[in-house]
Amino acid sequence: QVQLVESGGGLVQAGGSLRLSCAFSGRTFSSYVMGWFRQVPGTEREPVAAISWSGSRTYYHDSVKGRFTISRDNAKNTVYLQMNSLKPEDTAVYYCAASTRVGFTATREGYGYWGQGTQVTVSS
Repeated sequence: QVQLVESGGGLVQAGGSLRLSCAFSGRTFSSYVMGWFRQVPGTEREPVAAISWSGSRTYYHDSVKGRFTISRDNAKNTVYLQMNSLKPEDTAVYYCAASTRVGFTATREGYGYWGQGTQVTVSS
């Protein structure tokens, strides 16, 4: 059974940075496309970024391009989300997820394993 544990969320001022980490266990990490999603109460959970098995392919939501960077360390079974130039509209619960579909995907429906989420709050 795959387990995902996020860390690194918190409160930061606009313009600041945070790095989220997600520790993966239970299966072979390098076999999974990994993604970060976020959700504001009352809205759909949306994809933020995704990364392929080797890290050679990535996806970013338009709203975070140039500010966020997804990366992974297959030796440490960990995926990261470096978030720079944070804006109040980035405030959300951020979820790490592992894809259960064949091929690269960034859609929520393609992910079958989810972490518990970590709160990111950006003050103006």
